[in-house]
This record gives sequence, C-alpha cells and structure tokens, in this order.
Amino acid sequence: MDHNDSFREFMAAHQQSLMRTAYLLTGDAYLAEDLLQSVLVKMLGRWPKLAHVASPQAYARKALVNQYISWRRRLVRMAELPTAEPPERSHSSEESTIARLAMQKALARLPPRQRAVIVLRYYEDLTERETAKLLNCSIGTVKSQAHDAIARLRALAPDLAPRFAEMEYLEGAHR
Repeated sequence: MDHNDSFREFMAAHQQSLMRTAYLLTGDAYLAEDLLQSVLVKMLGRWPKLAHVASPQAYARKALVNQYISWRRRLVRMAELPTAEPPERSHSSEESTIARLAMQKALARLPPRQRAVIVLRYYEDLTERETAKLLNCSIGTVKSQAHDAIARLRALAPDLAPRFAEMEYLEGAHR
C-alpha cells in the first residue's frame, strides 16, 4: 500500500470527527472546512512520517487546535473577527435547537485557548491529560482554563446553567 492509499484510509476513518472538531472550534461550517483542509494539506506532505505516529488522529486534532489559534491571532491583529451571531431560524421551537445555538454563540465569544479546552474536554471527551498534551500545556492550565471558560459561559448564556453545572461537577470530580 502506498502513502496516498494510507492517507485516504486515514481520511475515510477520521474526516467526519475532525470536521466536527473544526466546526466546534470555528463555529462556522465554511471556516471549519478551510481549517480542516489547511491541516490536511500539511499532513499529506508529512504523511510518510505521520503514518507511523502512534495516533495520527490526535496529531490532526492538535494541528486543528494550533491552526485555529493561529488564525484567531492573525484575525485579531487584522481587526477582523467573524460575527458570533448564529443564523436565524425561521420557526424552530425545539429547546435543544435553541440551546445548541445559544451554546454556539457563547462558545464563539470565548478566547481561543478557552474555547479549545471546552471543545476538547466536553465535545471530544478527552481527559485533562490528553487535552494538556494536545495544547502543549500543563494539566493545571487545562483545569484553570476550563474553570474560567465555564464561568464566562455562565455569564454569556445564563439560560444554559444546568449544562454548565454539569461541566463544573465534572471538573470538580477530577481535582
């Protein structure tokens, strides 16, 4: 099997999961596609070496987070930020849809590092240790970033208090 076939197999198995991570980081489907594409192009060039890494998916996830943070820094320097407003729904009355949109809006207003911690810990269900490794920081930093992010989310979206209480409970159980 050549390297291109190996990369295609990797993509077939993990593209959907990586796209979800990219979307949760960016909050925008088009930006998520761009983010994932830029990471995958870089990975393809390095695939002969990456194919032998213990977890190429973890490498890709870390690359997504790093690229996202880099993009956000660049956007801030250029004074251009994507809008945090979710698209309006014409007539959705389901509470889960409203809660999901409110959460997306609140997540979009977090600083990039805090957002990455929340996405990795609670959406990707990674441990504090795995999150710290991906973000190249200490477990204590992950804990403090999660704590600060949850407090900020609580202020940004008080209607979602039960979800944040569950997050705080999970963080407290790991201390």
